[in-house]
Amino acid sequence: MKITTATFLKSAQYPKDYPSGSLSEVAFAGRSNVGKSSMMNTLLGRRNLVKISKTPGHTRILNFFLINEEFVLVDFPGYGFAKVPLKMKERWAEMVETYLDSRKQLAGIVTIVDARHFPTDSDMQLLEYLESKNIPVILAATKTDKLTSSQLAALPARIRAAVTSDFPIVLFSSHNGNGRNELWKEIKKLTKADASLKKADSRKQLEKEEMP
Repeated sequence: MKITTATFLKSAQYPKDYPSGSLSEVAFAGRSNVGKSSMMNTLLGRRNLVKISKTPGHTRILNFFLINEEFVLVDFPGYGFAKVPLKMKERWAEMVETYLDSRKQLAGIVTIVDARHFPTDSDMQLLEYLESKNIPVILAATKTDKLTSSQLAALPARIRAAVTSDFPIVLFSSHNGNGRNELWKEIKKLTKADASLKKADSRKQLEKEEMP
């Protein structure tokens, strides 16, 4: 996919501060040290649009980015290893759950896992939670450049053995860009499906309003 524009829109903690409009949104979620920001920058062909910190847990609010004036990517706070107080972690969880429960623009979630260590308990908890909410998922296994060729070949089957849902799996590396095109294809499927669903809902609403 060709990225013509990628613009930071705003940061938000509460629904009242979310961007206005009806553009489809795809969120990125993963452990604090999984390389989420690096993945997003690699996807967008930018060095520092999504800020990368040496300290896990740097992202503490929802960050929204407008892509090609067509859809929005949302950077979630990381979970797992962030060395922050428990109360702050609880606020993060509440913030993310509020977004997932209330945001009609949400088309799906790119769930990022470390190819070397999947599955972890926190990864599985997130996947199970998203499944319970019927939220579409793309599982992106990153840091694949750190695997041997035999480990990489066995990775898809290892992931499938750990999960129950038949969601897309993309093998990704921010180091060499492998998987970038494949991940974009899956993201575009989410946004197109979401746009079609919204169009159908609008048509139904219009028909209902026109009924005598």
